[in-house]
Amino acid sequence: MTFFIKYFQQEVTLKENEIVEALKKQNEEFRKLSEEHRNLDGLLAEMDSKHYLSPEEEIERKRMQKLKLARKDRMAELVREYKKVGT
Repeated sequence: MTFFIKYFQQEVTLKENEIVEALKKQNEEFRKLSEEHRNLDGLLAEMDSKHYLSPEEEIERKRMQKLKLARKDRMAELVREYKKVGT
């Protein structure tokens, strides 16, 4: 039973990845959101590598986290819409 569950989860993940790749090719908004999300991830990684953040940097870090999450939420919404339409 455990094997079946893991196999099913891999299938679902594969389909999700296929949808994401299709959206990157077909949908300009998704492509832009994905790029912005990736860029914010890199900037946050740079900030996280610092030993100390000033209060201003902490505020900027929180702002970037919220922007990154907003991009991810919108991308998830586009994936859900894609699944509904099936195109």
